[in-house]
Amino acid sequence: MKVLKFGGTSVGTPESLRSVKNIVESCDERVIVVVSALGGITDRLIATAREAEKVSPGYQDMFREIIDRHHAMTEEMVPADERAQVILAIDALFKELSDIYLGVSLLRELSERSLDRVVSYGERLSSTIIEHVINGAVLRFSPSFIRTTRQFGRHVLDNDLTHRCIASEFAEAPERITLVGGFISSDEQGHITNLGRGGSDYTAAILAAELRAETLEIWTDVDGFMTADPRIIPSAKVIDELSFVEAMELCNFGAKVIYPPTIYPVFHRNIPIYIKNTFNPSYPGTRIADIENLSKEPSAGGVSSISDTCLLRVKISDSAVQEATESRMINALSRNGINVFLTSRPAGCFEICCAISASSLPAARSALLAEFSSELETGEMPPLSVSDNLATIALVGENINPDETVRRKICSALHEAKISPVTLPAGSTDSTVSFMVEMDNRVKALQAIHRAFFECGY
Repeated sequence: MKVLKFGGTSVGTPESLRSVKNIVESCDERVIVVVSALGGITDRLIATAREAEKVSPGYQDMFREIIDRHHAMTEEMVPADERAQVILAIDALFKELSDIYLGVSLLRELSERSLDRVVSYGERLSSTIIEHVINGAVLRFSPSFIRTTRQFGRHVLDNDLTHRCIASEFAEAPERITLVGGFISSDEQGHITNLGRGGSDYTAAILAAELRAETLEIWTDVDGFMTADPRIIPSAKVIDELSFVEAMELCNFGAKVIYPPTIYPVFHRNIPIYIKNTFNPSYPGTRIADIENLSKEPSAGGVSSISDTCLLRVKISDSAVQEATESRMINALSRNGINVFLTSRPAGCFEICCAISASSLPAARSALLAEFSSELETGEMPPLSVSDNLATIALVGENINPDETVRRKICSALHEAKISPVTLPAGSTDSTVSFMVEMDNRVKALQAIHRAFFECGY
């Protein structure tokens, strides 16, 4: 058995949906198919809700466009003898959604719970249509077995409850093709929640791990992971094979191919992931596999970046407390759900630096002010300082961090490009060497690193 996930671009047009139909129906083994909302629909659902909140009469026209698009897809793709049944089913969903939009408009308020419910209709509508496009598909409602709990002010997967629910849901699942709408879930009270943008990937990975699938295939609109973003570097090439760790690092540092949490569930079950192109299905794509099956020799895999990052600086009195201060700093940020991209200790300076997303800065500042309140009050520690408008660049590859030549080569490439990094290249894991540059130098830095490692050879 294998799990196939198809994103919004894969189910966004009749042409792409025909390709999905052919891919799924050509599978000989049992498959679970996870689908996203039609391409762009999630954004349109949110935008319509925002307009309804403002009591803008334009929201009704936007809603009509959403309805018309799903009706057109049904007319084009669903067999004639099933079309009336599908129109009836999606119109019932549209009636529910219309009532929610009306309530938002009357109250002039869009609560988090209302928005969670609004965006759930994207996958509910697409899966209702696709069930009648793929021969033999049987639809199962994901919120009944993908369950969440609340942590750090957001919905996160409730692993234990989800494990029990999936075991119960699929204990007797005789169908050869099971269809699931990704992204949506439910909490302990039964309220509709979701797994966040990219959550359909995560849904697929959870199911693959819990049901011990042989493989997980992520079908998208690119041929696989690439050595860099091809929109920035046209010479970027498809990466044939990555370790789980390399793939996680590329995702964590900005690669948009798959949603970062997707890799964890299948990594722990040693289930290979294949990144495939719905529009080029014969292309082998990228295989993400157990590190034991890959070369142990140092090799660069790809370079990626995170825009709009900032650098938090904590100054210390002497080197004796450096490690303890760094540990307190990272733990305080982690307890508040703030992701730290990299840490550094500049040579010759009694300070510790942490790179975080600019959007996390207010929460990070509050967390560190609370953690170091006594030191700040006594003057033992100077006020926190922040450098913003930065980009974090990461070179990812198998065993590259222990290889000192990598850092020297990065510095040389940046020097040749006349870029002065804000932080020097440093390794956070064996598979990553990262550094920060001014945001204006992001593209130039990516080009310099890609040229040095992937065009001139490593």
